[in-house]
Amino acid sequence: MRTVIDPPKSEWPSLCQRPSLELEFLDSTVKNIINRVKLSGDDALKEFASRYEKVQLDKIELTKKEIETASNSIGQELKDAIETAANNIRKFHESQRREFQKVETTPGVTCWRKAVPIDRVGIYIPGGTAPLFSTVLMLAIPAAIAGCKEVILCSPATISPAILYAASKVGVTRIFKAGGAQAIAAMAYGTQTIPSVNKIFGPGNQYVMKAKQIVSQDGISIDMPAGPSEVLVLADADANPAYVAADLLSQAEHGKDSQVVLVAFSENEVKKVQAEIDKQIAGLPRKDIAKEALNNSLAVVLNSEPDAMDFVNEYAPEHLILNSKNATQLAEMVRNTGSVFIGSWSPESIGDYASGTNHTLPTNGFAKAYSGVSLESFQKCITFQSLTAEGLKKLGPVVETMAAAEDLVGHKQSISIRLKDLK
Repeated sequence: MRTVIDPPKSEWPSLCQRPSLELEFLDSTVKNIINRVKLSGDDALKEFASRYEKVQLDKIELTKKEIETASNSIGQELKDAIETAANNIRKFHESQRREFQKVETTPGVTCWRKAVPIDRVGIYIPGGTAPLFSTVLMLAIPAAIAGCKEVILCSPATISPAILYAASKVGVTRIFKAGGAQAIAAMAYGTQTIPSVNKIFGPGNQYVMKAKQIVSQDGISIDMPAGPSEVLVLADADANPAYVAADLLSQAEHGKDSQVVLVAFSENEVKKVQAEIDKQIAGLPRKDIAKEALNNSLAVVLNSEPDAMDFVNEYAPEHLILNSKNATQLAEMVRNTGSVFIGSWSPESIGDYASGTNHTLPTNGFAKAYSGVSLESFQKCITFQSLTAEGLKKLGPVVETMAAAEDLVGHKQSISIRLKDLK
């Protein structure tokens, strides 16, 4: 982990650049995959499963019996943990329901909004060495609360039983063996087996993220621009270095292109944390991944809390941990981040799994303009307006004047023809 001491603000933008794995021909490779799925549908998915996952698929959709059998292999302790997390996530997202008021903008002119569910949504859940069954809860639960009619799930061919168990408990309607960019293409455009959806959710590697970006150009909605996971920990002299190190490592183990950042107020604090990192990393099964992520990470030493919070807002981290004696006050200064963890007893891992907040968050600085997934992510709002005859009499002349000034005679006429009948 590189240490930078009191960098001038002119250097902050370069310090805020995220690492990325330079994948040769990424754009063209993903476009080819998408086109193959468009052309050949299920056959392309089976071909890619054979090529990339070394799995021969007879069929793509899992049956209820297969899901039930896999779910039965889950231990009771994990089932109970999933249920506790699901209850907290459900409680938090149910609290986000909104009642929209009708507003009379002019006497006789009433306007309002109504939230309606997106009909069909697709959830992508990565496989690999860290099957993210927690993400199933984070995405399917608000989809169910929103009232989405269909919630489909795609995951690489060898799907973890924990993913299947979680999906069976939170309203996923169909599950398919499809991974990578090809799964995104299938949900975007449909195949013989997988239906097309209106919006696609879920994390993934750079191939998956590129595929989401490409299909969004065709009008398929995606949850947000997102990439490798990241955390920024702001720690003062009162913070326990062991806690800070553990929080940094919990993100570093996500992937080689993850980034962790420490903001501290003295070089001595950084050295204490680094010593703890060296001690703790040895016990991690994913230590090789964590070490590579740490090579792309940094510690920044700044002189004051206002400077530290300015840097935080410039970096705009996916996760922000405020481990300082003034954590509550500093939280009020946060403008750009996905999710904030306040105080020494609030590790980021809690939000990843079970506090109730959503862990699907903007990365790579997109927190400056994007929110994390919420109940509203699975809804769209429709505006309504209703006018009485008196309302049209009052407001109609205003529109006539404005339409005439824009030379839109047809617009003016749609008002005038009615006002004439009301005289």
